[in-house]
Amino acid sequence: MLRQLPKVHDPNLLVGLDTSDDAAVYKLNDDIATIQTVDFFTPMVDDPYLFGQIAAANALSDVYAMGGSPLLALNIVCFPACLPTEVLGEILRGGADKVSEAGAITAGGHSVQDDEPKYGLAVTGLVQPDKVYSNATARAGDLLILTKALGTGIINTGIKADMVSQEDYNRAVKTMATLNKEGARAMLEIGANACTDVTGFGFLGHGAEMAKASGLSLTVFSERVPILPGTKELARMGIIPGGAIIIEVTLLNVYILTKEYHGKRLMCSLIPKPLVVY
Repeated sequence: MLRQLPKVHDPNLLVGLDTSDDAAVYKLNDDIATIQTVDFFTPMVDDPYLFGQIAAANALSDVYAMGGSPLLALNIVCFPACLPTEVLGEILRGGADKVSEAGAITAGGHSVQDDEPKYGLAVTGLVQPDKVYSNATARAGDLLILTKALGTGIINTGIKADMVSQEDYNRAVKTMATLNKEGARAMLEIGANACTDVTGFGFLGHGAEMAKASGLSLTVFSERVPILPGTKELARMGIIPGGAIIIEVTLLNVYILTKEYHGKRLMCSLIPKPLVVY
C-alpha cells in the first residue's frame, strides 16, 4: 500500500518510509533534527486513566526509539456521545500525566465523534542529527537487548476472557504504562548501533524489519527472551491474539514472539561489551 505514495527526495529527511522505522526524522540544522510520530488505538483496559497512560507511553516510545527526547504532544481523540465526558477527562488526564513524566508538554489536540473510543498522541521530539538511531544500522555480531518483557498481547487477550490473575494483570499494565525513558538513556550511554520499538508486529515482526533494513539475519534463542509471568500458560490454552502471525510452525514460543499489544519496549542492537556493575 505504501508503495503507491510518491517518493520524497530531501537530503534533510534523515529517516522516512524506506526502512519501516518508528518515526520520521528531519534535519533542521547541523545541531537539531525534529522527530515526528503519531499513534492511537482503542482501549485495552477498563480504567480510562490507565488507558490514557498506556496510549501516551506507546506514542512517546517512538521518539525514544530514535534516540530523541519528547518535546511536544497533541491529543488525538475519537469519542462516542453515549459515554460520560468524565471518562474522556480521565483518559486525557492519564495521557497528560505520562507526557509530563516524559518531560514534554501537552499543547492541545483534535477530537471527533466516533462509535468507539480511541486515544493517542502526535508527538514531536528533538535529536542531534548525528545521533539518530534507526532500525537499519545493526551490525554483524551485535547482541539484541529488550527493555521490557514480552507477552502483553497474550495477557490482554486473557484479560478479555477473564482468565488472568490480578497479579499478572497488574504486572502487564505496569509494563504497558512504563515509559522507555530510562531504557533509552541506557542505550545512549552504552552506545547501541540500532534500535526499534516492539509492539503490534511482535518481536519477530520488528526483528525481521531490523534485519532486512540492516542487511543481516537474526539468531533468536527463545529461552533467553524475557516473557511476562502467565503468558506461556495462556498460550498453551490457546488464548492467542487474532493478529498473531504463525510462520510454518505452531510452536508455543512462536505465538509469544509474534504479537505484542501496546506494551512497547525498545529492542537495541549493540556490540557485546563486558559490563561493570557498580
